[in-house]
Amino acid sequence: MTFMTSPSFRPLYKQIKELLLDGLRGGEWRPGDAIPSEIELAARYRVSQGTVRKAIDELAADNLLVRRQGKGTFVASHGEPQVRFRFLRLAPDAGGPVAAERKLLDFRRARASAETARLLELRTGDSMIVLTRLLLFSGDPVVLEEVWLPAGLFRGLTASAITEHKGALYNLFETQYGTRMVRAEEKLKARSADDETAKLLALEPGHALLEVERLSYTYGDRPVEWRRGLYKTDRHFYRSELG
Repeated sequence: MTFMTSPSFRPLYKQIKELLLDGLRGGEWRPGDAIPSEIELAARYRVSQGTVRKAIDELAADNLLVRRQGKGTFVASHGEPQVRFRFLRLAPDAGGPVAAERKLLDFRRARASAETARLLELRTGDSMIVLTRLLLFSGDPVVLEEVWLPAGLFRGLTASAITEHKGALYNLFETQYGTRMVRAEEKLKARSADDETAKLLALEPGHALLEVERLSYTYGDRPVEWRRGLYKTDRHFYRSELG
């Protein structure tokens, strides 16, 4: 295999990282699959094992691959706790993240507004799937969120499929629709609860909430989900990692 050189030279391990990403994007290795060993990849790409290891190290740091001692390297899955809690950022004041109970409130079809189309790189009026749900921690409703998805990407998705799925929504997306969320951008601000939100979150109207808007991306920096969540933070805090 021949690697390209240019005035803006990229280290060899970066080029190998990109080739591995191509395999992930193209579905050569699916979530949960083991990728070839470092020795096999080194032979495939005609580079040293150390170069392959450095590329894999970066993909593991990006939470795209997971090393398992004595077993090999696997494509990360949203079914794994260390990956799942990357996106579920709320944690109790005492203790670490806990599993959430999910309750679907509404499932409908809609047309993309100009703003939604811009965010998801669609056309205004494109078909969308919109779902509204509650996340409960130890029976307490803590998050009310609305999720917008391109209908063309999630063909066949139904309310019953979401209700029957045990686990994170992103795990359903990757296992049933081949769409893996690999990163997200979020915007946060304070707002007060209106009457309907207050009723669903079991609090008084006007109560302070944290509003979180998230735009999630799959491989190739393609935006595939927009969601808005309203978080009750009386007994929970929002975690963030910097650096």
